[in-house]
Amino acid sequence: MLDRNRMPAVRLDTSVPALLVRIGHYPVHAGTLGVVRSLGRLGVPVYVITEDRLTPIALSRYVVGRFVWPHSQWHDTGRLVENLCAIGRSIGRPVVPVATDDEAAVLLAEHAATLGEHFLLPRVAPTLPRRLASKRGLFELCAAHDVPTPHTVFPTSREDLLRLAGELTFPVVAKNVAPWTRLRAAAVPTTTIVSSAPELLNRFAGFDDLSRVLLQEYIPHEQAEDWFVHAYCDEGSATALSFVGRKAYAWPPGRGCTADARSARNPALSALTERFCKEIGYRGVNDLDWRYDRRDGRLKLVDFNPRVGAQFRFGQTEDGVDVVRALHLAMTGRTVPAGDQDCSRRLIVENLYAPARVLHRLARLPVPAATPGVRSHGAWLEGSGPDPLPVLAMVLRFGGQAVASVSRAAYRRVRLRLAGRSRTSTRFRSHAGRPGGSR
Repeated sequence: MLDRNRMPAVRLDTSVPALLVRIGHYPVHAGTLGVVRSLGRLGVPVYVITEDRLTPIALSRYVVGRFVWPHSQWHDTGRLVENLCAIGRSIGRPVVPVATDDEAAVLLAEHAATLGEHFLLPRVAPTLPRRLASKRGLFELCAAHDVPTPHTVFPTSREDLLRLAGELTFPVVAKNVAPWTRLRAAAVPTTTIVSSAPELLNRFAGFDDLSRVLLQEYIPHEQAEDWFVHAYCDEGSATALSFVGRKAYAWPPGRGCTADARSARNPALSALTERFCKEIGYRGVNDLDWRYDRRDGRLKLVDFNPRVGAQFRFGQTEDGVDVVRALHLAMTGRTVPAGDQDCSRRLIVENLYAPARVLHRLARLPVPAATPGVRSHGAWLEGSGPDPLPVLAMVLRFGGQAVASVSRAAYRRVRLRLAGRSRTSTRFRSHAGRPGGSR
């Protein structure tokens, strides 16, 4: 077993720096800090793109260079590519980029021919990350490769919406179709549960073009389990490393970021993930969200994020290799060592855990039972001994928001829970696909 008081035995090429590439605006984010510390603690110089010079990751002792991008540039792809090339020239040596949002992953893949002069990139098909990040593209790929997924409809006009309002049984889930739309012109601010036909029509009353939104099967929380897989796929699209976990608490509850990630074993889910990645030819780091539906006994793929996941530090081998370290090893020509998942790890995202737990209890949502022998690790506190400033910055920037968020959301979450239990969806059906197996 890994001695948690020492560094992993794996050695990275410390002559090759890494760059965190982010396009979205999320200054308080434990996942990006996890990337910085995972590589920085092993001696890799880490550069970051950040919202300002006082974000938590910008204050980490492991960061050797900071690049502040104006938030207004996210819509200008040409400018973003120029900025990345300028960063590559300023660093002056090959760099391993780590995408921390879907937009960054899409940008790196679609412009790999230009960016390859400065960056070491997996040779993934240029169009694949956009298809996977797009809900429509993912739904089509799942159907083509016999992978269960929640049934989804894609309205394009007001007439479609009026028809669906009369056909669907509520609640349903509304999402943005593609990653770029949430930055440029989001149809909904985040994954949104719509409780009734009048609410659906009112929410999108001002939309003539509804091609940016989708409506998805709602799986009641009482009948569901949230699972995820983080993996690294090699140049042959074989899964070199794979880590399985369960989401115990989320913020916002039932639909948001992971606040409590617990390592777990699920051979059927691992096999289903590995088959899908192989068949679509995926290469690089990924983060897949699955939902186990007790009503039909299937694991259904909800999201395929073609980049590192926010809670990736929940998973590592017993020798201490996580997906970010695997990426750096592979991109620098080193072997990614195989190893068993350390299933004793539980990752707590401290700034999200307390408000998530409060609202879970208010809404009486189910929580996975504790596993004996599991050790909890703080997403912010792990490795903070020599690197305390990011934690301080997080507390200063987030503290008041947590209290305010709980106050605003508590009543809404209880109302949605009650609506969901009284009107669960029966008309949606998952498309034909092989079962992913049970827990």
